[in-house]
Amino acid sequence: MLFNESFAATNEREGSEIGRQVVTGLLEAGIRVLFVTHHFDLAGSLHRQDEHPALFLRAPRQPDGRRDFKLVVAGSIPTSYGADIYYGIGGWMGELDDGQPRAGQGTQPPRGPAG
Repeated sequence: MLFNESFAATNEREGSEIGRQVVTGLLEAGIRVLFVTHHFDLAGSLHRQDEHPALFLRAPRQPDGRRDFKLVVAGSIPTSYGADIYYGIGGWMGELDDGQPRAGQGTQPPRGPAG
């Protein structure tokens, strides 16, 4: 059964708990589960358990921040790259004098250690 960002409309704690219960129930019934999620707690808890063998995939970043969208076997990481997409489509619009975002500048913020 394929789940694509199921429970994404819930918060991390609730979405992870619901997902854990659903996945565990399906696995106990002998159903193969493919689950795409941004819930780090869910992915991490499934990665740590030994009862049901699992394969975890991730699309890693290159050191310069580029992506090739190839999947590799790897555990989950507690980060999101949504900001990269936001900045890439021109979402960053500068800052007000108090450091808050505003429209009209069209510049990107400085990049942190994550790239």
